[in-house]
Amino acid sequence: MRSIHLRVALDTENSSAAFGTIADFTRFADIAEDIHVVETHPPAAPDTARDSDWEVNFRRGIMRWNEAETLDPENLRIEFDQTDGDFEEFRGSWQLTSAGSGTEVRFEVTYDFGIESLVGIMDPIAERVIKRAICAVLEGLFGSITVLEGGEALTDLPGPAPEAAPSLSARGGA
Repeated sequence: MRSIHLRVALDTENSSAAFGTIADFTRFADIAEDIHVVETHPPAAPDTARDSDWEVNFRRGIMRWNEAETLDPENLRIEFDQTDGDFEEFRGSWQLTSAGSGTEVRFEVTYDFGIESLVGIMDPIAERVIKRAICAVLEGLFGSITVLEGGEALTDLPGPAPEAAPSLSARGGA
């Protein structure tokens, strides 16, 4: 099982509005090249988790999963947990906090493919794909972002290098 995190600074003072923008996962597929589909379904009853279906690029194929999502706008937190899909386990959170004249976003995820013999190959690829997609989404939603922690996995990606994107203004260590 692998856990990763990414901490990013946004240039927006309104953390509550930023939370609402991020919580609209359906926009992600229009922004991030690696995300094909995100379909959210409203909660079955008030005060219950909503449900989303995801399709994301992975190596030469597509990973698919369904997740339950608990949105807590008061604490600016989203928690998610796979209910069905290609991962053996996939769960995590988004946490927003006000930080001076901006907002910090901490994205954390723990995942396991359930294929022990391929951990050394698949886990680093998954980390890069996940972090690249999160950065693309945040940049698409908010413009310039600064990666404060977790950016080291973004430096060796094929295709357009993150360094070529001037809005990714800093790379941080974990």
